[in-house]
Amino acid sequence: MYVRIRTWPELYMQIHNIPRAPLRFALHVSKPFWPWALLTIAFGVIAGTMDTATYYVFKQLVDTAEAYTLGASVQSVMLFWVLIYAVTAVGHNFMWRVSGLSAMQWFTGSRKYSTDLLYRYLAEHSTPYFNNRFAGSIANKIANASGGVQGLYETIMWSYLNVAIAITGATYLILTVSQTLAGIFIGWIVLLLVANYFLSKRTTLYSERRAEVKSRVNGMVVDIITNMRAVKSFAQGQEEIARVEGGTEEIKRATILSWFYGDMLLVFNAVVMGLFAVSMIAGAWYLWSISMMSTGEFVMILTILNGIIGWFTHIGQSMRAFAERYGEVEEGLDEILVPHEIVDAEGAKDLTLEKGDVVFDNVTFKYTTQNVFEDFNLTIPAGQRVGIVGPSGAGKTSLVALLMRQHDVNVAGRITVSGQDIRDLTQDSLHEAIALVPQEPNLFHRSIRDNIAYGRPDATDEQVHEAARKAQAHEFIMALPDGYKTLVGERGIKLSGGQRQRVAIARAILKAAPFLILDEATSSLDSESEAEIQTALHELMQGKTVIAIAHRLSTIKEMDRIVVMDGGAITEDGTHAELVGIKDGLYARLWTHQAGGFLED
Repeated sequence: MYVRIRTWPELYMQIHNIPRAPLRFALHVSKPFWPWALLTIAFGVIAGTMDTATYYVFKQLVDTAEAYTLGASVQSVMLFWVLIYAVTAVGHNFMWRVSGLSAMQWFTGSRKYSTDLLYRYLAEHSTPYFNNRFAGSIANKIANASGGVQGLYETIMWSYLNVAIAITGATYLILTVSQTLAGIFIGWIVLLLVANYFLSKRTTLYSERRAEVKSRVNGMVVDIITNMRAVKSFAQGQEEIARVEGGTEEIKRATILSWFYGDMLLVFNAVVMGLFAVSMIAGAWYLWSISMMSTGEFVMILTILNGIIGWFTHIGQSMRAFAERYGEVEEGLDEILVPHEIVDAEGAKDLTLEKGDVVFDNVTFKYTTQNVFEDFNLTIPAGQRVGIVGPSGAGKTSLVALLMRQHDVNVAGRITVSGQDIRDLTQDSLHEAIALVPQEPNLFHRSIRDNIAYGRPDATDEQVHEAARKAQAHEFIMALPDGYKTLVGERGIKLSGGQRQRVAIARAILKAAPFLILDEATSSLDSESEAEIQTALHELMQGKTVIAIAHRLSTIKEMDRIVVMDGGAITEDGTHAELVGIKDGLYARLWTHQAGGFLED
């Protein structure tokens, strides 16, 4: 049953308009949660304002106590300000809690959304992108970017917003006392902010370096774990340990540099804040000594300084954390959001099946600087079973890669399926029409049933079992402790090569796509198993357009047609009987030189 997959325009727009800059990305993934973000900020502003208001309350309390004797009327005034203090002290904590509850929805929602967006974007990369990168490293970069965004939010909300409100409120209160003192205050604040900004940029640089090294090392560790069987069998355990230790040493050095510059920022803040405090206290004391400032105002200045110094001590640490998170997000986005190599054309349509043929029309394809195909032509009529053979480097794998749009024809010519240029089709609809049985089966660490039904998730148990029977897999599956519920391990490591191949064939049988590609589909089977599965493969091929690549020529000699390739060109084309009869022909030589059923290059 052929089921078409449609590309959603909304989804396309979502994943192809993701900002690359960390702060713009953080704002972008907040948009779906803007009501929660506004509530978080609003309650945070109220909380910060109430906290700053306590400075003024202290002034009123001291001035009231100093100006009057403790009579009944004074007691009522004192009681009023005490109640105001209680309201602000309790109220600002309550508002922060409410802000935190809103932030819970905003932060967690944005983190999930950013992870989903990045994964969707990642999933549209073509095969070469993944061939050149560690799987563990890519996963780590997504985690860094989405987790880093939450870290940016937290720093902005719980540190920067507080400081901004405290500075604004403190500036206003000091202005009510002395414009000169307010000018000194503003001057020191500007110096601190500008210096912190430039000093934190170096911390960001080393934080990004640390994130890059950490992702690479994590990818290396996953690669080693995945191939632990090879590590053990070749006695390379100590060498791999040394490789990991070298990577962790790089992480250590990058962390030390990031930490060093972060601590230098804290030291700078401590020195400047000390000078700041001395100058402000001296100025306030002088104004108080000449009776230009009340005792309450003097106390207010002191409490403001105490609060601001506390905030700026914290802001230095926050800037270091912000720089680290910023570097992690930037490193992750730079790696994930590279342009897609293969993209659907604007207005791409789903594949429609009419003729059902496959045509390579004057295809010239260059990989890096070398031509793989030049004016290559091949027509496969609908329903024809074609075997592709040839020595290594003949172009067999490239032919399949181009048909599957793992690469695009990049020089000249076109490839059509059922009369439609595959570059004008959605990739999903093209891939949905093709069942692929690769040389190395792609199995997930899931149950055998899930792996067989991967191309047809709505299949019933009976349909899954029937596909397994046709692939000669049902018997060995039922012999497993959990039958079809057996987990196969990462990349199917718990199964033998032949068992993995049978599961892959069962998956292709169940998918029932109109086009079938067999890429060394029986290479992992012994001769007896191959003979048993040939019947299933012949049944699978009925009514389909088939391309079968094989080094084991016995698997394709019954094909309707065999195409022999060499050096990116077709050298022979015919049935097995015809090609074997060509004296000194490449196919005849390959057939003669087979050893154990395999080709000798």
